[in-house]
Amino acid sequence: MKAAQFQQYGGPEVLQIVDLPDPHPGPGQVRIRVRAAGISASDTKIRRGELSFGATLPQTTGADVAGVVDEIGDGVTDLAVGDRIFGISDNQAAAAEFALLTYRAPIPPSLGFADAAGIPAALETATRGLDQLHVTTGTTLFVNGASGGVGTATVQLALARGARVIGSAGARNSGFLSTLGAEPVVYGDGMTDRVRALASDGVDVALDVAGNGVLPELIALAGGEAKNVITVADFAGAEAHGVHFSNGFADGNAFHALATIGDLIEAGKFWLPVERTFPLADIAEAHHAAETGHVRGRLVLIVN
Repeated sequence: MKAAQFQQYGGPEVLQIVDLPDPHPGPGQVRIRVRAAGISASDTKIRRGELSFGATLPQTTGADVAGVVDEIGDGVTDLAVGDRIFGISDNQAAAAEFALLTYRAPIPPSLGFADAAGIPAALETATRGLDQLHVTTGTTLFVNGASGGVGTATVQLALARGARVIGSAGARNSGFLSTLGAEPVVYGDGMTDRVRALASDGVDVALDVAGNGVLPELIALAGGEAKNVITVADFAGAEAHGVHFSNGFADGNAFHALATIGDLIEAGKFWLPVERTFPLADIAEAHHAAETGHVRGRLVLIVN
């Protein structure tokens, strides 16, 4: 099969399309013919060598994936060949013609492959953060970096739980956040004052998705308590300020959300926009766009 791979850490230029042996599913796994694969922030960090899940070079890449089941492993009884599914590629190998999945679910009927491929990692990260912050009806939540993939997922999931959501974004994305149901504030100098103009007593909890060095401000907004703040993007800041850095490998993942998100999608209450698509051969360009642009929503590779 054709697959994206890198043999050294570095910029997008280290990505190559190579020929690899076709994978086959083990117990509990299914194989899909990949139709689309999402680009997530962790993909670029792994490629740069800033994040590691124990893999060695050379490495394949990509977690988010959607496609059609074409082989089923032992013990799998809930799927059949030909089913459309989405989920997380085992071994970070979504950017390829075939992928193996353990965490997966049927694609909601209203979604195409590209839309479905942009959802899994953002959905899991957002769900995990909200669970750890105990967001529920009546919670006032501040999302730092609310217009990207994880932020957009967080806003919608929190609103579905009955929370009030205030979110930061650039000025051009304020209207977008409003359409989702969040109360937008522009990030940058004076952000704390702008949040307090909406919520004079601050917020109950805050989730940092952007990782732009504002954890002290988030702590101040959330009652002065570091326990009321979680970051998924600022490891150094978390250590410095006593904030929990949420990591699905250390904390336990929230991929259970894959099986339940369909109801919200079909009800029109959850949607992750796909800003741009790329053919698999242009994966380096897609990674470059992910690192240099202010992406609203997701970037997706189109494969077969």
